[in-house]
Amino acid sequence: MPKGRIRIKLRSYDYRIIDETCQKLIDTAIRTGASVVGPIPLPTKVEVFVVNKAAFIDKNSREHFGLKTHKRVVDITNPTNQTIDSLMHLELPAGVEVEVKM
Repeated sequence: MPKGRIRIKLRSYDYRIIDETCQKLIDTAIRTGASVVGPIPLPTKVEVFVVNKAAFIDKNSREHFGLKTHKRVVDITNPTNQTIDSLMHLELPAGVEVEVKM
């Protein structure tokens, strides 16, 4: 039986997908007998890209494009063997980056 915790970091551009993924992970962990801490929302990274609309004369005319990266952390404490097997075979939606540390 594994001891310690499993830390799962999730990143996505869409907050609805990342919340849905967190709920799937939490439901799976609770169903298999592990305790869960989280999801803990981390600060959203906002990148803004500024592009000139015209080259020389209309330099003050610009467009702004933004890209938000949403992040969450889920800690699973006291995992069982069944918890690890269930998490390995869990189907997650596309567009979510998952990083697992034990």
